[in-house]
Amino acid sequence: MSIPRSALRIVLGDQLSDPLSALDGLDPARDVVLMAEVRDECTYVRHHKKKLVLVLSGMRHFAERLRARGVRVEYVTLEDPDNTHSLRGEMLRAVERHAPERVIATAPGEWRLSQDMAGWQELSGVPTEILDDTRFLCGSRQFRHWAAGRKSLRMEFFYREMRRGHGVLMEEDQPAGGRWNFDKENRKAMPRGVVPPIAPSFPPDATTLAVIDMVERLFGDHFGNIEDFSLPVTAEQAALALDHFVTERLVGFGDWQDFMRTGDPVLFHALISTSLNLGLLDPLVVCRAAETAWREGLAPLNAVEGFIRQVLGWREYVRGIYWLNMPEYGGRNALGATRRLPDFYWTGETRMNCMAQVVRDTHDNAYAHHIQRLMVTGNFALLAGLDPDQVDEWYLIVYADAYQWVEMPNVRGMALFADGGIMGSKPYAASGAYINRMSDYCGRCAYDPKLSVGPGACPFNALYWDFMSRHAQKLEGNTRMAMPLRTLERMAPEKRTSLQTQAGDFLAAMDRGDQV
Repeated sequence: MSIPRSALRIVLGDQLSDPLSALDGLDPARDVVLMAEVRDECTYVRHHKKKLVLVLSGMRHFAERLRARGVRVEYVTLEDPDNTHSLRGEMLRAVERHAPERVIATAPGEWRLSQDMAGWQELSGVPTEILDDTRFLCGSRQFRHWAAGRKSLRMEFFYREMRRGHGVLMEEDQPAGGRWNFDKENRKAMPRGVVPPIAPSFPPDATTLAVIDMVERLFGDHFGNIEDFSLPVTAEQAALALDHFVTERLVGFGDWQDFMRTGDPVLFHALISTSLNLGLLDPLVVCRAAETAWREGLAPLNAVEGFIRQVLGWREYVRGIYWLNMPEYGGRNALGATRRLPDFYWTGETRMNCMAQVVRDTHDNAYAHHIQRLMVTGNFALLAGLDPDQVDEWYLIVYADAYQWVEMPNVRGMALFADGGIMGSKPYAASGAYINRMSDYCGRCAYDPKLSVGPGACPFNALYWDFMSRHAQKLEGNTRMAMPLRTLERMAPEKRTSLQTQAGDFLAAMDRGDQV
């Protein structure tokens, strides 16, 4: 009978899951788990301080969870004087200390790390296994197989395959309720009198408080507010957050999932994306919980389907798009956008109330919901022609749930159309009318969403038509853009000129650093 070979098993900061492939078959008597806080991962972009607290506290709690099971965990803190501050360096140090017969890791979630880890075996001289990340419901190879031979890779058709394959919201071979998609029912404006339930919070324990202190000392100049940290950092806390959403807020999620309200960025949203992306929640468990709520009459189908589409559809789809197209995807700029990211993306100091509200909420909470990200900050970046590299980096920095596999396709693909239509069937460009309809922002704004030119005109309006004018030739073959392009073609020349002048003046003022 062969004796199992000793292994150094490496757990990364977003891999805090009991069923992680790198931990499969772990022998507590022979194996060592390495977890390392390294400056490289804290600073490759200047992450929001709450993101750093989330990941580092989550790591420390997970290490204790493993130790409680009798696992030998070697944990390297940021302030360890011998820390090399790279994952590669800490792997090499651990190999030297423990002389394992093999190194085992789960594939990382970002291309840059996957390229680095591919060289670990040669560097260490120890056989190294990089295992698939089985925590997702569609592996990279499965997605590649689905995509092969398709002219377009639309999420809707992928989502249907995922529903069928996992038996989620199905009645035999048909979708529950007779329809795959209830999105049209999920775009309602929220009446003023609706008061969403207060989201649960998880006050910091001693471990998290120590991390908060460390992050403030080491990364105090990073973006964001570190006060009032209350995100889930353990699997138990994440399960409580999921249960609260399913029992208290899912019922209102569908109707008002696209609405935006001043001072309340959460509304009926789940607030579990940080837990999912950190590995504290299983996506299929999340989907089953929502489906059970519908089957038990606790939530309507449009809410449950809309939520499951985000988890089983969008989340798995964007990861598939990322790994299918990297590294080339990270350089795509189909619309040739080059404008510098304006300072108000960091400060919130702008007369555009929608932008000010979303940036301030983001600064304070490391969170904004999907429509705020897509149709306010993303929409403005699209219309203004902001450089995709700078916009990509901003989103990766400011949100606690942002990892490149999920951030880049959502930004470069959905928000900016920089991928030329790999993800989206059209650019998600919108004027001020959309923001006025789907928020209460415009009533408190210096600009009027009903005006397109002149003093006080909403910048989104002129920018929208300027965007259409600049890219009409590229978009003319897109059937979903036919209506606005026909409107542009029929527009009186003097009106078109005045809109372009209005947009040009606004962008020039913005580029000068004037408050706009």
